[in-house]
Amino acid sequence: MEALLKLVPLTQELLIYLAMDVAIALALLMIMKWLTGAFRKYSVTEELGVKDNFAFGISIAGGMLSLCIVLSSVVGRHIGVGYQEAAIGMVTFGIVGIILVKFGRFAHDKLVLNKLDTHTMIAERSVSVALVDAASLVASAIVLRNIMIWVDGSDMNALIAIVTGFTVVLTMLLVMTRILEFRYARDNQNDSFQGALEKGQLALAIEHSGNLLGTAMIVSAAKNLLIYNPSGYVSNVTGWLIVSVCLAIALHLLVLANKKIILFGMNFRQEVDHQHNVGVAALGFTLSIGNAMIINGVLGG
Repeated sequence: MEALLKLVPLTQELLIYLAMDVAIALALLMIMKWLTGAFRKYSVTEELGVKDNFAFGISIAGGMLSLCIVLSSVVGRHIGVGYQEAAIGMVTFGIVGIILVKFGRFAHDKLVLNKLDTHTMIAERSVSVALVDAASLVASAIVLRNIMIWVDGSDMNALIAIVTGFTVVLTMLLVMTRILEFRYARDNQNDSFQGALEKGQLALAIEHSGNLLGTAMIVSAAKNLLIYNPSGYVSNVTGWLIVSVCLAIALHLLVLANKKIILFGMNFRQEVDHQHNVGVAALGFTLSIGNAMIINGVLGG
């Protein structure tokens, strides 16, 4: 049997740490579910099981996935430091993660989709708005997870680096979204990007979700290029800002070039913006995420 299967030995201590982290992660997920229903003044069970509100389900799924992504960077982080300290560290970083992801959603709702009442639109079953809402949550979590992996330790310097780095990158993501909104208005006789989402433009929502996720993934590659300095608050912030902007621009240009080659002879902007072509939007979604994964693989290697 040993000749066919060789496993890494799992000690009893490691299994205890694993069980404790999983239990805390599950508790945090349940708390997030409860908070979601409390803040939205809707029953999660009623919205999903009785009203069959698909948009609400998409939004909830995005929130749950975002928390799982953040917690994946925390689980196992404190192995070997003692059960009590490990539990405290898991809870602390988990709560910080929840707060920052929620802050990311708040910023996206109030600064980017500032002309839409996201919660009301989701309650009214707007799948387009729900997709963008879920994508913004997951994108924030992807960035936050990689910043958490980037820092060393669990002290105050690490927390400061996580909060400041996340804020800077989130600001860059918001600015990039504003640029995309400007492009949409320019190409569509000054029409509103948010107005199109409000009308249920699914193709535009899919494409924009890909932009958010792809940008978050490519920006996260900065962790492979930057050296963490516990006391270098300014250099940490400027490093994430400069590298993130350069990587985001590179991704945008690469995806644009891919579209022109793959969709040669097709006006893909008209297909998405005017003809609501979900297929073309799905291709753009895939190219944004796929190219980001490839660049991440190169830089991570």
